Formats: sequence, C-alpha cells, structure tokens
Amino acid sequence: MPRFEPVEVASAPENIAKLYGRIQEMLGEEQIPAPFLVYGNVEAFLKDFYMNFKKFVYSDGHTDSKTRAAIGLAVAAHAKSDPWIHFFHQRCLSLGFSEQQVLEILAIAATNYMYNTFFKFRDLSGSDLFEGMGVGLRAHTFTGTSLDDSLIELINIAISDLNACKPCTSGHVEKASKLGLTKEQMLETIQCAATIYAGAQFLNAAS
Repeated sequence: MPRFEPVEVASAPENIAKLYGRIQEMLGEEQIPAPFLVYGNVEAFLKDFYMNFKKFVYSDGHTDSKTRAAIGLAVAAHAKSDPWIHFFHQRCLSLGFSEQQVLEILAIAATNYMYNTFFKFRDLSGSDLFEGMGVGLRAHTFTGTSLDDSLIELINIAISDLNACKPCTSGHVEKASKLGLTKEQMLETIQCAATIYAGAQFLNAAS
C-alpha cells in the first residue's frame, strides 16, 4: 500500500484540477504521468515541479528535449524511481533513441558511479598518499557506445554532481567546454537533473 494515495484527476480539488489541466495541455495527448498525481497532495510542490518540468525537462532550450530526456532517464535511475525510469525510457524512444541507446545511457551513468567513487575517495581522504597512483579501473564504456560525446559529458556532469564528486564534476565541465558545450547547456543539464531528482525523492518517500 502507498503511504499517501494519489490525487486522481476526477476527484481533485479545484486548484489541483487547474494544475492538472495545465499539465495535460503541456503533454498533449499523452496521459498525465502517475507521479504528478502523487504530487497533487501538495499544491505548492505540484506547481513548482510542473513549472520546472515544463521549462527544463520537457521542452527545448539551450539543450533540446531529446538530450533532456536522456538526462532525465539517467537521474531517474540514480534515484531508483521506477515510475520516472519508465516514463523517460518511453520518452527517449519516442524522441529517436533506440532501445540499445537507452541501455547505453544507463551504462554511461553507471560507469560514472565507478569513477565518482574512486575520485571522491581521493578527494575525501584528506591525504596525498594516493596522488600519482593510476585509477586502474577500466571505463571503455565512455568511448564505446553510439552516443554523442556531448551527450555523454552532460550525463557525466549531472551524475557527478548528484554524487557530489568535485574532481569528476570539474573535470567533466572542462571536457564539455572543450567539446564546445556552452555554460548555458551545462547549467540547464543541472536544472533538468535537479528537477527530476526532487520529483523522484518526493515520490520515493510518499509511495
């Protein structure tokens, strides 16, 4: 049993129903994703999430909606949010990713965990004992997929930030800059990631 029941469209209070209407307008013919109905228990959160979702996740900006869908999938996996993983899996397919590329997005994020764990340890150890020692971990996944290098770096930036790995985050920002990605694209990646992570955390706690 869920901890808190979703607020269904048919029985929603007037203010929530109006927000659902705006969400449905954004989605067009798509059904309102189930997480939104859980967020309907707190009007302020539903409104914040919807506005951030529309601006930084669902639409185009300095990063396009296809890139944002990939970021959303990686973040949903990080947060272990099955409803959002399912949503972004389907959205990635609808925007042109193949099933194989969906798996590659997940693999890039998982490989990032490996490197985040290593470099965060060196940073947190407070010691120069490990300086100069090789990583020793294989990470051919970063160069062995069909994904564009720019997308890989944006995924790496988002996951490194969520994992609070300062060396990895700064390193991927530098690499992204060398690939020609703008500061606006990198910032939007974090805004996209922050939105989905917040939504996933609320959903995990309430469901």
